[in-house]
Amino acid sequence: MLFRYNSAQDFNTLESYINGLLGDTRVPSTQFEKGSVKVPAAELQETDDAIYLKLELPGLEAKDLDIQVTEDAVHISGERKSETQIQNNGTTKSEFYYGKFQRVIPLSARVQNTNVTADYKNGILNLTLPKSEREKNKVVKVNLEQTTA
Repeated sequence: MLFRYNSAQDFNTLESYINGLLGDTRVPSTQFEKGSVKVPAAELQETDDAIYLKLELPGLEAKDLDIQVTEDAVHISGERKSETQIQNNGTTKSEFYYGKFQRVIPLSARVQNTNVTADYKNGILNLTLPKSEREKNKVVKVNLEQTTA
């Protein structure tokens, strides 16, 4: 008897099985030529005066991160280094992602990139990005002239 081998289908079956055991814990990812690269999850909040960006970066130390802010985007990159473990018997199954990552988050308004403040605690990075003065003053009152007919 002959069976056709379908590696993609087998991989999807294995992924479904692992997700069923551990719960679906996948984080957002982007696709590059060499496969899937994990990127940190982000949350943006905007007020009249600032944009607040929160990034989830568990297991990383501040020294492993590179954060650059332009007037219209936040560029973040880093590397999660693998911890070497020696085991005598058994196997290790891991869904952790080790390696370099990079993410660019476009901003909805221009910010004063020289006045950004950051706080990094318990794997959560909080950035406060104050809006530029011209963004704060974007509301323009329109005067309507009454015409007599």
